[in-house]
Amino acid sequence: MTNSTKRSARPAIVLTAEDHLMLSRAVAGAGERLADLAAELGRELDRARILPEGRSSADHVRIGSGVTFRDEGTAKETTITLVRPEEADVDAGKISVMTPVGVALIGMAAGKSIDWVTRSGEMRRLTVTDVRDPADLVVAG
Repeated sequence: MTNSTKRSARPAIVLTAEDHLMLSRAVAGAGERLADLAAELGRELDRARILPEGRSSADHVRIGSGVTFRDEGTAKETTITLVRPEEADVDAGKISVMTPVGVALIGMAAGKSIDWVTRSGEMRRLTVTDVRDPADLVVAG
């Protein structure tokens, strides 16, 4: 199986209407420095199932979700909160949706895997093992 064949078999993703709108604006406003990442995010937005305005799915990663994922190459599990670019704080585990891993995670459901390319150009496979709804994080926080 070629890389292009594997990449075309990406898992279905689901986005809220609000996240889709915000991310579409981010893609449109991305500068030259983020052109490749914006193009990848644009492809993800094009294939996403968009929920009606005001609806969300606790099973799918959205902005504000807590996410645990496993790097299949190293078996290392990482837990992060996916956030808007201006809220990113790597030391606090808040990862921007406008990063390679953020683009890979947005819209994913627990139990699903996706291939993604790191900033250094390395192909990795990650599996989402847990998604926590943003509302649950506020209560637990």
